[in-house]
Amino acid sequence: QVQLVESGGGLVQAGGSLRLSCAASGRIFSINTMAWYRQPPGKQRELVAAITSGGSTNYADSVKGRFTISRDNAKNAVYLQMNSLKPEDTAVYYCHADLVLGDYKRYDDWGQGTQVTVSS
Repeated sequence: QVQLVESGGGLVQAGGSLRLSCAASGRIFSINTMAWYRQPPGKQRELVAAITSGGSTNYADSVKGRFTISRDNAKNAVYLQMNSLKPEDTAVYYCHADLVLGDYKRYDDWGQGTQVTVSS
């Protein structure tokens, strides 16, 4: 069983910064794409940023230039540096990983979510 645990969420003023972390644990052989999604209140979950095993990244238009996704393969972790936060960034942020388990089966998993609230 694989578990993804997010941390780093909280309350921040507009214009401030937060850094989200997500660590994967379990019988993991390798992790392919890792990503951050978010779900604002009353809205559907959306992709924020993703990073491949090769380091290629993509971002939602709404966060380009403000957010940076990175990963530490040695720690099975992914991070999201969020700068110049806006009230519209308020959401529950979820970590997602596309990985290969120890039995070599492809699998994907979600974290439990961490709340980010940006006050105006």
